[in-house]
Amino acid sequence: MDSRYRFLEEYSINHWPSLSTLMFDGWVLRFADGYTRRANSISPLYPAGRGAGAETSMDVIEKIRHCERIYAENRLPTIFKITPGVHPAHLDRVLEERGYSLADTCCVLTLHWEQLPEPEPAAVTIDEGDGSEWMAHYCAISGVTDRDTQILTRMLANMKARKGFISLSHEGQVVACGLGVLEGDYIGLYNIVTAPSYRNQGFGKQLILNLLRWGQEHGARHSYLQVVCSNAPALRLYGKLGYTETYRYWYRVKENLNIG
Repeated sequence: MDSRYRFLEEYSINHWPSLSTLMFDGWVLRFADGYTRRANSISPLYPAGRGAGAETSMDVIEKIRHCERIYAENRLPTIFKITPGVHPAHLDRVLEERGYSLADTCCVLTLHWEQLPEPEPAAVTIDEGDGSEWMAHYCAISGVTDRDTQILTRMLANMKARKGFISLSHEGQVVACGLGVLEGDYIGLYNIVTAPSYRNQGFGKQLILNLLRWGQEHGARHSYLQVVCSNAPALRLYGKLGYTETYRYWYRVKENLNIG
């Protein structure tokens, strides 16, 4: 991955905050009581800080074992987020050799605009507060459990960037939700969801256009989002809006045997 895009990974960490973070020799270890792989994984974004010497295979294995112990102590599987710019470059191969399984290949899509299409009239609300009302609608549509709702509430409370919780209603009922997070001249899109019985009717497109318009009003000129590469309907929607793939990432997962 071109180093120009590392900021997107940093934005992702900022905009989907964990409950706790540890820095370990260039790797970012994140913990959120198991809710979402993204918030409970290791991002090997930066080179090791062990002087001028290059990382060796033994150094990497020692680091992996150390991470495995930490995640096991927190009763979590050890998960690595593998981007094209991981440090060291051969980390994915080392993890595979250690028995880590491959999971959830995701596409990072970006959009750059001079002028956005005008959204169609719709009953849209954007909450820049704590998002408590939005949370109830989002969790109902997405089927988030009560336990995970509590974790998500704490995660979003940790977010320091400006955020907008958007809801779109049809005939008085919230049918689509999303979250936009602003940093620099980018808006990141998260938690975009439409109720199953209202999909393929244009509600998702109008939700996103309204969210991008809100971002533009606050200085955004670019957008990014992350979507599982096998989610063909979502990819079609984002493609129609002009999003293009910038890079991919995936997870390497190892269940810790002493998790009860």
